[in-house]
Amino acid sequence: MERMALFFILSVSLVKAEDFISEFEYGQMLYQNPRGVSCVPCHGDRGQGAEIVRYRERDGREVILTGPDIRRVSLAALAEKVKEGPGVMPGYFLTDEEIHAIYTYIREAEKRQKEMEE
Repeated sequence: MERMALFFILSVSLVKAEDFISEFEYGQMLYQNPRGVSCVPCHGDRGQGAEIVRYRERDGREVILTGPDIRRVSLAALAEKVKEGPGVMPGYFLTDEEIHAIYTYIREAEKRQKEMEE
C-alpha cells in the first residue's frame, strides 16, 4: 500500500514537472538562444525584424541587410524556414515542439505589446 501511495505521489509530481515553465516562456528561451544561435539579432526581440548589417558596395551604394518581420508568418511557413534556412539564414535542428513554442512566443509577445500600447 505504501508503494502504491509513493508511486501515485511520484506520478503526480512528474506530471506537474512538465508545467514548470509555460510554452510562452519555453518559446522565449528558444527564441533568444536556440542551440546557441539567437533569433533576436536578425528578427528583433519579438519577431518584428531587425537590421543585421550595413555596408557599402564598391560603387559607393549603401546596402542594408535586414531580417524579415516574422510576426505574421504561419506556423507551417515558420517551420519550413527554420528547418531549411533560406538565403542568409541558416537551417536549425529544432523539433516540431520547439518550433511551435517559438511560434507561440512570437504571437503572444506581439499580443502583449499591443495590449501595453493601448
